[in-house]
Amino acid sequence: MEHFVYAQTENGLSKEEITAALLKSLEGLSLKNVLIIPPDFTRFHSNAGFITNVYYHALENMGACVDVLPALGTHVAVTKEEAEIMFGDIPYDKFIVHNWRTDVVRLGEVPAEYLEEITEGIWHDAVSVEVNKLVMDEKYDLIISVGQVVPHEVIGMANHAKNLFVGVGGSDMINKSHMVGAVYDMEKMMGKDHTPVRKIFDYGMEHYLNKRPILFVLTVCTAPGGNIRTHGLFISEKRSGLEAAIELAQKTNIDFVDTGIKKCVVYLTPDEFKSTWLGNKSVYRTRMAIADGGELLVLAPGIERFGEDMQVDKLIRKYGYKGRINTLEQFEKPENQDLRDNMGAAAHLIHGSSDGRFTITYAVKNITKEEIEGVGFAAADYDETVKRYDPEKLQYGYNTMPDGEEIYFIPNPALGLWINRERF
Repeated sequence: MEHFVYAQTENGLSKEEITAALLKSLEGLSLKNVLIIPPDFTRFHSNAGFITNVYYHALENMGACVDVLPALGTHVAVTKEEAEIMFGDIPYDKFIVHNWRTDVVRLGEVPAEYLEEITEGIWHDAVSVEVNKLVMDEKYDLIISVGQVVPHEVIGMANHAKNLFVGVGGSDMINKSHMVGAVYDMEKMMGKDHTPVRKIFDYGMEHYLNKRPILFVLTVCTAPGGNIRTHGLFISEKRSGLEAAIELAQKTNIDFVDTGIKKCVVYLTPDEFKSTWLGNKSVYRTRMAIADGGELLVLAPGIERFGEDMQVDKLIRKYGYKGRINTLEQFEKPENQDLRDNMGAAAHLIHGSSDGRFTITYAVKNITKEEIEGVGFAAADYDETVKRYDPEKLQYGYNTMPDGEEIYFIPNPALGLWINRERF
């Protein structure tokens, strides 16, 4: 029986309303073992932590044994402190760490001819479909995939099958899906459904996971002032839940500006953004709004490294954010096998560059300015920079500084997409 529970409101659902919808999705079920796959701490503002906590206790009260497998992708594992902040009182020993290199099983592949078709001839290789072995464990009566639908640089709109094939997927799918998105052009995809990368995941769902008992629980959220506001909750076994969530997210999470932004200032909260791998959301999500010759200033007090994974960190330091053409040239050189073996990193280098169209300056305090400049960004001292651009005093959107300078301020880039209406 298909679950189909939708709830949405402009001002945000209350915890009581969310809880009622979650409990409704479990009605009539008799369950012994359940696997919950929520996002990790980097998606704190998805409200997936609260949802996971509600499901965990409701299922335990039903007599089920519950395991939690955060969708890490290539991110570092959720710490005990982060788990308590995001997921509440779920015992830490219930959290299973996904290792994208060793914990996966291969289900099959998305064939090369299909990739050629959906990428308009740009991509010619097959992609292996791999997921964490627990997803295929027959002991689980139900797998609950929790996550937020929001504009995304690789796939267009995040979540649904991406939570499985990337979040708890393997290296081939992670690397190639990211590279497909990069070479196809992220600006052709962001904020949209039915992109080439989405079609890869849809193929994987239809051909390899169609018999698994997977329930998708999708949120559409904003976080004004850092407070999570859940505008929609979509619970369904079918793709229809994703489509409904995308329709709402396109209204809620895309902001149009009337003309190109000359100077955009983005603040990265230090508890959420510790690497440029994550912090470059400030680049991905604003690049379609920034004017040619403009400037992106990233206030990044928590940045202390480049990659979430130390191997990827090493690659970023080696190759830098030097533009799409440069990265593809490096990628094609036989001596750069390390980059070819990590297509996800290569794609990230492309996404994190402005291709020379505007400048990117990181204002930092926990990493040296020399390191920042070494990967191709301009660098500034955080404490000095915030004397002028204080995130506590700036308002979201346009601000006029005391000397007349006009800036556009974004307090958290992870929950939106900004587009210049003139160029859309």
